[in-house]
Amino acid sequence: MIFNPILFVVVHLLTFCVLVFCQNYYDILNVPRTAKQNQIKSAFRKMAKLLHPDKNQNDPEAAEKFSKLRNAYEVLSDEKMRKDYDRCGEQCVKKDSMASGHDPFASFFGDFGFHFDDSSGQKEIPKGGTIVLDLHVSLEELYNGNFIQVTRNKPVIKPAHGTRQCNCRQEMITKQLGPGRFQMMQQNVCDECPNVKLVTEESMLEIEVEPGMKDGQETKFTAEGEPHIDGEPGDLIFKIKTNPHSVFERRGDDLYTNLTITLQDALIGFRTEITQLDGRKISIERDTVTWPGAKIRKKGEGMPNYDNNNLHGNLIITIDVQFPKNNFSEQDQEDLKRILGQNSINKLYNGLNGY
Repeated sequence: MIFNPILFVVVHLLTFCVLVFCQNYYDILNVPRTAKQNQIKSAFRKMAKLLHPDKNQNDPEAAEKFSKLRNAYEVLSDEKMRKDYDRCGEQCVKKDSMASGHDPFASFFGDFGFHFDDSSGQKEIPKGGTIVLDLHVSLEELYNGNFIQVTRNKPVIKPAHGTRQCNCRQEMITKQLGPGRFQMMQQNVCDECPNVKLVTEESMLEIEVEPGMKDGQETKFTAEGEPHIDGEPGDLIFKIKTNPHSVFERRGDDLYTNLTITLQDALIGFRTEITQLDGRKISIERDTVTWPGAKIRKKGEGMPNYDNNNLHGNLIITIDVQFPKNNFSEQDQEDLKRILGQNSINKLYNGLNGY
């Protein structure tokens, strides 16, 4: 093969462009071009947790990396901007992005527990009340992850005709009572401000239930709480609350369930399947005697760990044995005695205290 230096340089320049200058928005979010909106949102949340400057204070490029991530999500999460970007690249969406003033966090997942407000040293602004609501989710949603849309009827402050008294405060004034006589007293002083009214508006919030989340974990939406007529709205907080499940009980990252088998299966062995929370079939097999209360442990078949979804807890299955209700004939009783070969044991003990 003949070495072509020009081709070599061109290939390396193109490679350099792809890696440094031409990294597209899909690469930044680490999603394919065919990714659906839920995939884009989920990828953004994971990347935002990793790249946020609050968690990478020793990285001088942290702010720039996070800015690129936000910009990529801003474009790909908007259907119109995404079509423009797919058609002719970044140049087609720069103007739209600047004009829209779109905040990718305004109606997404809350604030991740980070603070996105860069202002500092400002006077404290009065704030409305914080609303805390339970978000009821299924165990399947906590296992697989899900996006839940919540319709919010939010009271919003709108301008109204006339004026109103606001920013009321107590001030000391001096009043002259007569020649050489003065009195100091407190007086309520108010400003004249434009009048406002509360109007209910409907908005849609989207909450991501991440795999492995636990009861009590919060997702906060800034400024989606109670309005304040002279300040800013409070926050809206959703707290995870798991609905009871018909098959499994969660304890930490472990799942517990009970399996009832027949006495025959308990004595000679059995094979069955359990449907996992993601629809997979888990095989349960025993070829030896299984006693009531025996526990079968399936490693790695429990809940995903919230911090590392590649790790899973265990599935612990407690065996219950269903005894036959029919009476045996004398011949059957003799056959059972012969087969089992057991002598009668009548032992009294305190099982509650482990004796």
